[in-house]
Amino acid sequence: MAEAEIGLIGLGVMGSNLALNIAEKGNTIAVFNRTPQRTQEFFHEAGDLQDRVIACETIEQFVAAIKPPRPIIIMIKAGEAVDQQMELLKPYLQAHDIMIDAGNANFRDTMRRFDALKDSGLTFIGMGVSGGEEGARKGPSIMVGGTEDSWKRVEKVLTSIAATYNGDPCVAWLGENGAGHFVKTIHNGIEYADMQMIAEIYGILRDGLKMDAKEIGEVFGRWNKGRLNSFLIEITETVLNANDPLTGGPIVDVILDRAGQKGTGKWSVIEAQNMGIPATGIEAAVAARSLSSMKEERVAAEGILGLPGAPLEVADREAFIADLESALLAAKIGAYAQGFAVMAAASKEFGWNLPMPTIAKIWRAGCIIRSQFLDAITKAFTDKPDAANLIVTPAFAELVKETDGALRRVVSAAVTSGLPVPALASALGYFDSYRRGRGTANMIQAQRDFFGAHGYDRVDGLDSHHGPWGSGLVSERS
Repeated sequence: MAEAEIGLIGLGVMGSNLALNIAEKGNTIAVFNRTPQRTQEFFHEAGDLQDRVIACETIEQFVAAIKPPRPIIIMIKAGEAVDQQMELLKPYLQAHDIMIDAGNANFRDTMRRFDALKDSGLTFIGMGVSGGEEGARKGPSIMVGGTEDSWKRVEKVLTSIAATYNGDPCVAWLGENGAGHFVKTIHNGIEYADMQMIAEIYGILRDGLKMDAKEIGEVFGRWNKGRLNSFLIEITETVLNANDPLTGGPIVDVILDRAGQKGTGKWSVIEAQNMGIPATGIEAAVAARSLSSMKEERVAAEGILGLPGAPLEVADREAFIADLESALLAAKIGAYAQGFAVMAAASKEFGWNLPMPTIAKIWRAGCIIRSQFLDAITKAFTDKPDAANLIVTPAFAELVKETDGALRRVVSAAVTSGLPVPALASALGYFDSYRRGRGTANMIQAQRDFFGAHGYDRVDGLDSHHGPWGSGLVSERS
């Protein structure tokens, strides 16, 4: 007799923690792993939750244990492995059963899988899950894409396991097919930018002001009590205060400066470019991680080129540290603004009608980029749902004007001293370009018309779209 409310395949770190979360919230769950030994290990690890876990050693047993229509979470490595698992499942499923990919999938794969099942009687959910191992166990932020009917089938279980913020569950249905995974991708893109900006501020404090890890940790600790309060600032303080068990010194000082990445940041940049939306903070962060991987080349380049000799000189150390706080806030606003602009463009392109205030709300707890100013973003998009950009909403326009000077001073000081701040500088460039009514692209249009006869529009609206650069001019310049 089917007893489970939901099933889960894949008992790695994330799958195991999500399954325990589901059981702990009062839901019976069937679990399956391709290695039966792992399934049994998980069952024993479940302890007091065993009475709500059905451990299955075959696919047939697993499917039979779930109440129809059967929602089945697939929590395995993204990519071809998901397609293979779906093909193995299909022969055992019935009409209206739901396969749910909860990994970090490319949303275009999710759309493909959704479309492939349209005429099969089965359906598909692409579900973004943020919060890492701890979030999966204690309450993640969950972004759901699929049919509204399939969402209603899983709404009760997902609502029960999601993080909450002031009593509101951090889970929502965001639209059809790839909507959930797209929003998760942009979440991760913003996360890349946020982390890079924090790293750049850390670099200014370490290499510019010559502060040690503990001193920098104290700075981030103070900031976490103010407007920068967020999960990433909180863990930055924790990291800076942690000691290496082998040497006894700060752990951050013995960690190799080579950052990994799994693809979601790159996907964010690609999709932003595809839609013609500038996401310069995310681009800078992805590029910085790529540069970080070139450790040997960087060491060699330092030996050849040296470092700029100008030390960072500040007249008032505490005032400069206050500027760093405001600069980081300004840059974070730029990254969030770009991320939401990309989502708004995708919403139109794919017909999703993404609810921007809801997205901000479900990011307030459980996810990696949770921060106190997501409340302000929620209000900004609730008050002005059709705002062209977050930075022109009243509250954020005032914040940008308030913090712009600090960002400008910090970037100027860092550049003069040769301290790399690509993400912070990109935010400043974004603000300066976005706010300038008359830019410099007229020169680009003139050049394009000169060498390719691409034409241009005129500020006076007259019907003349090519310049006076004839063959004579071309020959003179050849």
